[in-house]
Amino acid sequence: MPKIETREFCFSPKSLPKTRMKELCCSPKSSTTDHSTSPSSTSLFSSPSRFSFLSPRPSFSDSVINRTLEMAEPMIMKWNPNTTTFSKVTSLFYENRREAKDFVKCVYNLQKAMHFHSTENAKSDKLVRAQSLMQIAVKRLQKEFYQILSMNRVHLDPESITTVSSRTSLSTRSSTSEFEGDQDDDDRVVIAGESVSEVEVVSNVAMNDLRLIADCTISSGYTNECVKIYKVIRKSIIDEAIYKLGVEKLSSSQVHKMEWEVLEMKIKDWLHAVDVAVKTLFNGERILCDHVFLSNDSIREMCFTEISKDAAMILFSFPENIAKNIKKSPEKVFRLLDLYTAIAEHLPEIEAIFSSDLESVIRSQVLTSLVKLAESIRTGLTEFETALQKDSSKALVAGGGIHHLTVEAMNYITLLADYSNVLSDILVESPPPSRNSLPESYFGISDSNESPAPVISLRFAWLILILLCKLDGKAKHYKDVSLAYLFLANNLQYVAVKVRSSNLKYLLGENWISKYEEKVKQFTSNYERLGWSHVIESLPRESNATMAPQQVKEIFKRFNLSFEQVHRKHSLCVIADSKLRDDLKVSIASKIVPLYREFYNNYRDAIVRERHSAHVIRFSPEDVRHQLSDLFFGPIELENCLSFEFSP
Repeated sequence: MPKIETREFCFSPKSLPKTRMKELCCSPKSSTTDHSTSPSSTSLFSSPSRFSFLSPRPSFSDSVINRTLEMAEPMIMKWNPNTTTFSKVTSLFYENRREAKDFVKCVYNLQKAMHFHSTENAKSDKLVRAQSLMQIAVKRLQKEFYQILSMNRVHLDPESITTVSSRTSLSTRSSTSEFEGDQDDDDRVVIAGESVSEVEVVSNVAMNDLRLIADCTISSGYTNECVKIYKVIRKSIIDEAIYKLGVEKLSSSQVHKMEWEVLEMKIKDWLHAVDVAVKTLFNGERILCDHVFLSNDSIREMCFTEISKDAAMILFSFPENIAKNIKKSPEKVFRLLDLYTAIAEHLPEIEAIFSSDLESVIRSQVLTSLVKLAESIRTGLTEFETALQKDSSKALVAGGGIHHLTVEAMNYITLLADYSNVLSDILVESPPPSRNSLPESYFGISDSNESPAPVISLRFAWLILILLCKLDGKAKHYKDVSLAYLFLANNLQYVAVKVRSSNLKYLLGENWISKYEEKVKQFTSNYERLGWSHVIESLPRESNATMAPQQVKEIFKRFNLSFEQVHRKHSLCVIADSKLRDDLKVSIASKIVPLYREFYNNYRDAIVRERHSAHVIRFSPEDVRHQLSDLFFGPIELENCLSFEFSP
């Protein structure tokens, strides 16, 4: 409240003429009447503390309103937007910031004086005069409010607001403290130990000016005028930003008819847009709204809701629209998972920004989108599982290589593992078939000494188990059993490597990987035993025994025939994994080359002296070793085998 100067005239009876003194003392009625009509006496006896019986004393509220009007009228009329050209085209807050604060202070004082005076005389002419001044002042403040909002669109865009908020200390004092002493420091940006950019200074000053005006107009009873200006300007900024981010409102029929490639581009745009919208757009607008309307919670929440609701509903309803209207297929699951992940990751921020009861419809839309996405994702995964189970192709992979079903299925499952965090929530209500129907060893992800595996781990183990069962069935179509084992070793090795090199290793665990790597060794051992046993058995175990030349010749011939046939046959085999390929070649060579070298060294001399020895001894030990080293580089190119499609 302004300090009202109330003068008290202190004087001595000696200062009056004797006759005048006599009149005052002896004839109060007449003197009172006389002096009440005299200008000099009115001025003289205006003191409320002495001789009140001589003249009607102005009330304290009259003194307050008179003094306030005397101080307020010149300043308010100076900036009356309807009087001079200067006041029409000039901004008070840009022209003289100190005077702008004095103007606001003047409006506060006028409002308080009006309230105080109305308690004694609600029909006073002075109230009418004060009310007229108040309307002019508020009209000026509305003009300033509009100018600050419109002229500082760049400095008050959500990105700038977010930056200022994260790097500065914005004033949070109430409006009543704005005028306690010199408040020029309110316009300063406080950043500990950092330089301040011009943009940040301007943004901070503009935000504080807006709050100063908003507090003043709201406390003066002109809330609607201020709020209307704010909502119109700020809503246009939010709506324009959402449009520029590429988010548009699509109908269900539009989504249903749209080509997947086009829709996928819109999903990518949305994924970028939601990140910017939550972290910058809505967050910045919330910060600005909270700062400007700090003094009134209900106005603050109402303003922010009406500004952001339309844009937020368009943004957060998009995933639901996609989930409900796209044609379901397994390969589209990943885009749905991207949408789900984006919402789930931003959910705490969304709930913090849209926290009021007025914004419950926005929070409800976000949760609805999550639910619909989860339903669509579960449907897509079920279709993938069904397609995997229904695969009935009997075509054999040449050379026992990796089946395209293995490549496609494991690529799909590996990508799914990257979303294991959200899939844990999505699949919690749809676990795989009961483990009681299958032996524990089929899953291989836990044993009796460990706690039960999570549902998500069981789900992935189940999908891979389906794949392995299908591969086991395909292996039975090979007439050569050794080739069937090589096929299983190749495909299981591919599965194990994909698991170990992806997030699947965390879901399935080391026990699972070790178990199936051991199975790979068993399969390669069986391949080696069945595929190369004839070559090994063609050589004698006791190469130092005495043998007739004819017997030696027979052994060489038997080895030549056996090795040529087996090598010719298995030279068409392929092992894609280099480590598995090298390990298998080393193992085969270790069983053949030493035996053959010992036999060769012991009996070679007895044969070479004979005619046609070259037809008998066709391979040296080094020849055998070199030919074995060339194995398993079959002609199969895996990238040409990716033709599996997941369709029921």
